[in-house]
Amino acid sequence: MNPTKSKSFFSRFANRTARACGQPAAFVIAVSVILVWAVTGPIFHFSDTWQLVINTSTTIVTFLMVFLIQSTQNRESEAMQLKLDELIRAIKGAHNALLDLEELDEAELDAIRADYSKLAEQARMDIQQGRPDTTPRVSQALARKNHSGVNEGAGSASDRL
Repeated sequence: MNPTKSKSFFSRFANRTARACGQPAAFVIAVSVILVWAVTGPIFHFSDTWQLVINTSTTIVTFLMVFLIQSTQNRESEAMQLKLDELIRAIKGAHNALLDLEELDEAELDAIRADYSKLAEQARMDIQQGRPDTTPRVSQALARKNHSGVNEGAGSASDRL
């Protein structure tokens, strides 16, 4: 696999804009625009047009930024999910059934979350009783779902590269 940088103009534009708008300089510019607008109030006699300028400007900027930021967050979230999926896939003993959890409905996620809470509670009890908490245990919801089973002998990621 040879990932390359995005070639989409919109993706590059959204990333650069979101990154630039997250900088302190962008905040200073925004505050400066507001201050200039406020200072010009008396010059324009605080007219409806004067108020409309700031209202319209901020509405347009906010509307556009929502889409740019959402696009960037979606891409970053998907990339993070793929990285986590690769870690699950690469670790021996990891459950491949966890690879597509984001595709499950709320009830299925709640069942798996409840099972993992029980596993964590059992591990804490094991520690209190002086036993190791590293004993492999299987989530009952995952066992019932039996999506892909356990990742047998995956080895390390470096073994396959």
